Amino acid sequence: MKVYHGSYLHIHSIDLSASKPNRDFGRGFYVTKLYTQAQAWANRKGEDHQTGGVVTEFEFDEYIWDDDELRTLRFHTYSKEWLDFVVSNRQNKSRKTLHEYDIVEGPVADDAISVRVNDFLRGNISQELFLEELKFKLPTHQICFCSVASLQALEYINNRPTWNIEHIGKEIIMSLITEYQMKELDATDIFYTSNTFSLLNDFTTNLYQKTWQDIYEMLKQEINPEGKE
Repeated sequence: MKVYHGSYLHIHSIDLSASKPNRDFGRGFYVTKLYTQAQAWANRKGEDHQTGGVVTEFEFDEYIWDDDELRTLRFHTYSKEWLDFVVSNRQNKSRKTLHEYDIVEGPVADDAISVRVNDFLRGNISQELFLEELKFKLPTHQICFCSVASLQALEYINNRPTWNIEHIGKEIIMSLITEYQMKELDATDIFYTSNTFSLLNDFTTNLYQKTWQDIYEMLKQEINPEGKE
């Protein structure tokens, strides 16, 4: 099964020591089978770091669930058990993970749910009401790899971050049309035949990690280096 990790940079190797505490399932490396969810994570982290977001793709060996040597926990839906587990991890003040599982799978406590989790912790809503609200939430998904041994189930796929390049291209083409009163065909031709696009499309430059606005400025310097009207 393909799974995705959203970040502000491309993940070539996984360093669990860099993972943060107070996450839903504790410290670990998080992926999702939902591409749109990973893309949303990437966009947010890209904005936080003032770069473009990047989705890294992995192949997940699902046979790992049957591996007796690894301790796994799976929540198939929002439940009381899921809530108790998330709350205990969110409240953990230390950098040490509270549980001893190698891999944990289940729904995500996104921004809206996190607000209600805090309401629950403050006693503003009952557990019953909170769980009833969760029935109407859109499906979410995450897998947390909590140990080095669990990472054997992930295989890095050396794919290019094409979705981000496509997003950048659309924004730049629309900006060319608006700023220079170009026809869409002309703007598209200018962008895709430019040296800026060649650099953007060269994975080794990491240019795709910059914002589309930065790349647009590069393109404008290329096509109009004197800044003439």
